[in-house]
Amino acid sequence: MGPLRDDPSCSFLTSGPGQELATPLGSDQTERGMMVEQWPEGPVADPEAARERYNSDARATHKALREVVRADLAAAHFGLGIVVVASVVVGCFAAPVAGAFVVGAFAALFLVALAIMFLRGIRGVDALRRAYLFTFGWATWI
Repeated sequence: MGPLRDDPSCSFLTSGPGQELATPLGSDQTERGMMVEQWPEGPVADPEAARERYNSDARATHKALREVVRADLAAAHFGLGIVVVASVVVGCFAAPVAGAFVVGAFAALFLVALAIMFLRGIRGVDALRRAYLFTFGWATWI
């Protein structure tokens, strides 16, 4: 049917009547067309070891991600300062209502974040700190 049919390094899989798919031998596809994961330990892999390797990789990835997106109080204070200055500038050059709108939008974001903290069971000063970091911590990346 095609030039690959005579090639011994390829096996043919059928996906329907009259359709053929060429896949090189040694790929991750079986003769039924299903994907099979190649384990580093070989075909007799220990599922518990694979699960532990997956969990440790996930923990390392999450730790690295937390380090990247971490915000501190100094950056949040800087973000609050930027919002105040921006609202004053908008209020002076556009209209006082526009400046109040900027402040109101960030106040609403803070209140929503604080409500979510309370729903998650976080109370007191810790809830205020987390909501504050969420609302104004974006200044870390400026």
